[in-house]
Amino acid sequence: MGILDNRVAVITGSSRGLGLAIARAYAAEGASVVLTARAAATVEQAVAALRDAGGRATGLACDVADWAQVEALRDHALQTFGQIDIWVNNAGVAGPYGPTAAIPNDAFERVLRTNIYGTYYGSLVALRHFLPRRTGKLINLLGRGDDGRPARYQNSYAPTKAWTRSFTLTLAQEYRDSGIGIFAFNPGLVETDMMGRIEAVAGYEARLSPLKFVMRLWGNPPEVPAQRALWLASSATDGKTGLNVQVLNPPQLLGGLVREGIGRVTGRRRPEHHFDITTIPSVTE
Repeated sequence: MGILDNRVAVITGSSRGLGLAIARAYAAEGASVVLTARAAATVEQAVAALRDAGGRATGLACDVADWAQVEALRDHALQTFGQIDIWVNNAGVAGPYGPTAAIPNDAFERVLRTNIYGTYYGSLVALRHFLPRRTGKLINLLGRGDDGRPARYQNSYAPTKAWTRSFTLTLAQEYRDSGIGIFAFNPGLVETDMMGRIEAVAGYEARLSPLKFVMRLWGNPPEVPAQRALWLASSATDGKTGLNVQVLNPPQLLGGLVREGIGRVTGRRRPEHHFDITTIPSVTE
């Protein structure tokens, strides 16, 4: 018996990285999972891998910034498995690192469309399915900047996460008595392709060097936050809503510093996370 037996979960941005790790965790606990990403080929590969591991899975290519495609994703889930019990808005893009005015408009706007409209559309589709049934779990992913503090050179990504946090917790208040669990989830620093492949405005590449140290201290493989996402989707949160769950909490921060200190003494420090930085020209030069 798995803790998600007879549940159906839709996870956006789930062909790789954290989204795929969440899908694996859910499938391992008995859920039927619906995967999605922009590229059909990567979705098909991820679905095949989950099925080979014994999971129940299907998938559909979907741009979460397109309302019609998100509706089609819902319809595909219902046609395949007959119900939706969990919806995870995980799809997101980081955008280029650098000063705001130097970033091409289309690159900046793509972050807004994916991170804001993707979360908005996914939340609407999920809620409109959950509300008549008075049950369901909606989990929206946060990230750096969700506390509203300025995140220098990340002015496309960070404000979208502040918006997502506010939007999600407001939904939880509006639908507090609906029977639906609505949760904000910050997975912390996750060792994924999104963290490993970074675009930077020309002249700002070197400013990313400290991130290697930060990742060594506090980075986690995606399986770690996936377990917290599993807890949020489980019966452990039945009757709860408005939770703002952070993987990187004070004990984790302290633990990273302690590990680093021990590693320096013993010469067995964690390896640095690899970064592949792509330079883009500045619009202002």
